[in-house]
Amino acid sequence: MSQLALEHGAINLSQGFPDFSPPAMLLDRVNHYLRSGHNQYAPMSGTPALREAVARKISLSYGKDVNAETDITITSGATTALFCAIEAFVHPGDEVIVFDPAYDSYEPAIVLAGGKAVHLPLTTPGFSIDWNLVEKMITPQTSMIIINSPHNPTGAVLSAADIQSLREIVRDTRIILLSDEVYEHMVFNGARHESLLRDDGLAARSLVVSSFGKTFHATGWKVGYCVAPPQLMKGFQEIYQFVQFCVVTPIQLALADFLVDHPEHYMELPDFYSRKRDKFAKLLEESRFRITPSSGTYFQLADYSEISDASDTEFTRWMTVEKGVAAIPISVFYESPPQQQLIRFCFAKNDDTLEKAAKILCKI
Repeated sequence: MSQLALEHGAINLSQGFPDFSPPAMLLDRVNHYLRSGHNQYAPMSGTPALREAVARKISLSYGKDVNAETDITITSGATTALFCAIEAFVHPGDEVIVFDPAYDSYEPAIVLAGGKAVHLPLTTPGFSIDWNLVEKMITPQTSMIIINSPHNPTGAVLSAADIQSLREIVRDTRIILLSDEVYEHMVFNGARHESLLRDDGLAARSLVVSSFGKTFHATGWKVGYCVAPPQLMKGFQEIYQFVQFCVVTPIQLALADFLVDHPEHYMELPDFYSRKRDKFAKLLEESRFRITPSSGTYFQLADYSEISDASDTEFTRWMTVEKGVAAIPISVFYESPPQQQLIRFCFAKNDDTLEKAAKILCKI
């Protein structure tokens, strides 16, 4: 959809990236390290400074003490971390539970590892998990459950009750949890992010993945990290060392400085993005799109059923080519798409971008 938007000069509210810059002070630190001789390989697991800064952030955010030396690996983006976690712990014949609509990198990695993705649909309209169904679908072959909260593409957020249900379901199993938490600092309405790192029992069987690119408006840097206990991290690194080996050194050092010196950036991110969510929702009040404000991420679902009965793929293509605003069809995130007319907008944009897009959308 981004390529289609580029070809037709459309406003791109499809792919999830900001159209504004990372913090100026962070860019200054990158420039400093680029020009002061820090341009060679970093350690495979990441620079000590950044791993220590991540450990400190986890302690501040979730009250969880992790060992910077053994429990953290800096990765070339979150998707690489997800891939390596799956390849490390999914084996031929294993089953992995994923929740549809699901981020599209999960299943290819599962299949490559010789496993089978077991797709469980989220319950509409709130896109919640039916934990009774999860329990019924667990078999002796279930080796992993992939959790994604805040959830891409729906913006749904797991609650403390969800975490309790998950804990009870996996308690007497050997199931490993892979928790995709790349939007961890984009949770709205006064709710808190229920990271698996908050729960010692779940953390002991979890690989938790996050993204500096999402948090610091720098998706093109492709820097993320994985947090896991030593027995899981060892298996993760056995794969990762042959996939990427290490991440760009000056960017790691700059991120370490900024994390330590400016924790207010990620602490204030919920308010920053909730204002954009609210602005976008207000701008669309006069449109024929129907929305329920997102609970997390920087994505907003919109129902277009009052506008067209076309499929979401047809509608988004038409809207991009003929009207000049690009969005993402939701059906592409499903194994078996339900009958719904929903598309996903990204509101991680400058206000003038949102205003220009909304002006067009209100005329559709």
